[in-house]
Amino acid sequence: KNSMKKIDTKNYISYARNNCRLCLSKEIEIAVNMGKSPISEKYVKKDNLENIIPKVSLNLYFCKKCSHVQLLDVVNPDFLWADFTFKTSRDIKLIKHFQDYVDRVFKVKKIDKKDFIIDIGSNDGTLLQCFKDKGYQNILGVDPASEIVDQANQSGIKTIKGYFNLELSKNISSENGKAKIITANNVFAHTDDLRGMLEAIKLMMDNESIFVFEVSYLLDVVKKMLIGTIFHEHLSYHSLISLTQFLNSFGLDLIKVERGPEQGGSIICFAKIKQSSNIIDKSVDELIALEKTEKLNKIETIIEMNSKLENLKIELNTVIKKIKDEKKIISGFGAARSGTTFLSFFDIGKEIDHLYDDNNEKHFKFSPGDQIEVLPTKLISQNKPDYLIILAWIHADKIISNNQSYLENGGAFLRFFPKIEIIKK
Repeated sequence: KNSMKKIDTKNYISYARNNCRLCLSKEIEIAVNMGKSPISEKYVKKDNLENIIPKVSLNLYFCKKCSHVQLLDVVNPDFLWADFTFKTSRDIKLIKHFQDYVDRVFKVKKIDKKDFIIDIGSNDGTLLQCFKDKGYQNILGVDPASEIVDQANQSGIKTIKGYFNLELSKNISSENGKAKIITANNVFAHTDDLRGMLEAIKLMMDNESIFVFEVSYLLDVVKKMLIGTIFHEHLSYHSLISLTQFLNSFGLDLIKVERGPEQGGSIICFAKIKQSSNIIDKSVDELIALEKTEKLNKIETIIEMNSKLENLKIELNTVIKKIKDEKKIISGFGAARSGTTFLSFFDIGKEIDHLYDDNNEKHFKFSPGDQIEVLPTKLISQNKPDYLIILAWIHADKIISNNQSYLENGGAFLRFFPKIEIIKK
């Protein structure tokens, strides 16, 4: 058996792999030195401040055999997902994306209304709801976060709590038969035992089935320096060069791929069990050719991103030092997962007095690591920080347009992505 040995989950926060998650090669080399960062979603209440949130490496490694880029340090998933607060249904843009996603799936694969559909890492059931809205009732979600699973079931989306592995896959298929559509969004970047997961997915498939998954795309991460997508949940940074080899090794064909803007850049991949009748869409070869042109299969390309990030860090710290020398106050906007990565990598947490966020589940809690208090955004006008550094980088434009009164009252936004700029009236 090549899946990872069971580790006693009670007693560890993280462990380090010594081989590639996709091909198991030990020829892996560090490519981006991100250092250690606090585990991102662990916002704590005031009376728990002595609970030190552990720091775990975020270094990116490159596999010399299959070119896969990955974190080797894995946070215990039970710890990581225990009080996970991200809910898909909060994000209007994501709901629209999922509706569009379902339309795209049906363009590739027509199925009967009674056919079985399963979503792995289904969160609160938002994606399955889009299938349901089109009249597909035979649906099932699987997710490890218990509160979110309860919520999905309450809203009428049948969901089971668990990690999708071979055992669970056997139970589900003996009860429901094979699935005609299996979806997994971003989960394919979140699990350490990808081989075990793919084996479990393949067990759910027959020759008619289609496996559809969306992941953040390495080419975008490297070209746009998307440091905001690097956090502990996100173990794999996928390229087609390594993905096609990985799927092939399990007897699956990648039959189509589509690029999208999600998370700064993502790909939606469609896979089927290998058979002579499979038609491989030209999108697959085209994207592999582009990756080779961009030298995505060369470690030097990934290392180059490292030096660009180091330069950005120096530049940002220079800007912030100048602001602090003028005795000005800097607060942060956004208490999302990526914010923890930024504060830790750029080493600027000590310069920031508060974080502002719209998510009331985080209000008056303290950020992991730097322990910066999170306040409701309505307090910005009262506290009047001189600068707001935008940590919720994906929503930067929206944040600026929603907070025009802050700018009119003399405030300034500091963006560091895609380049450093100060925005004031």
